[in-house]
Amino acid sequence: MAQRTFSILKPDAVRAGQTAAILAELQKTGFTIVAIKKMVLSKPQAQGFYAVHAKRPFFDSLTTFMSSGSIVAMVLEKENAIADLRKAMGATNPADAEPGTIRKKFARSIEENAIHGSDGEETAAFEISYFFAGCELI
Repeated sequence: MAQRTFSILKPDAVRAGQTAAILAELQKTGFTIVAIKKMVLSKPQAQGFYAVHAKRPFFDSLTTFMSSGSIVAMVLEKENAIADLRKAMGATNPADAEPGTIRKKFARSIEENAIHGSDGEETAAFEISYFFAGCELI
C-alpha cells in the first residue's frame, strides 16, 4: 500500500537551481508527487514548522536559513515512502552521505543540505497538514 511523506527542497538547493534535478532524482526512485508548491517561509512560519527543535542550539540559525529564500514543499507517495525518502536523501551531513544520494550530490554543508524529509508517520502527517490543505492533495 502506498504511503505519503513530506519533503522540502531547501533554500540552498532552490537558489542553486537544483530543483528540477532533485525532482528528477525523486521520480527516478519511484516517488509520485502528490502536491507541490514553491513558497517563501516567514521566520515565524519556519519556527512553527521546526517547533520540535525550539530548545536546540541550532534552532535560530535553522529557522533563519529556512526563511532566507524560496523553498519547494511537496507531498510524495510510494510504498515505504518515509524510509525510502530518508535513504534517497542520505545522511544529514553530506560528508557522511552515501554516494548517489541527494545530499551527496547536491548539499553543501550540514545546514545547507538541500532537502528535508519526514522521519516518521506522525511527523509526516503534521508536516503535510502544515503546508497543504486537504483539498490540495490528490
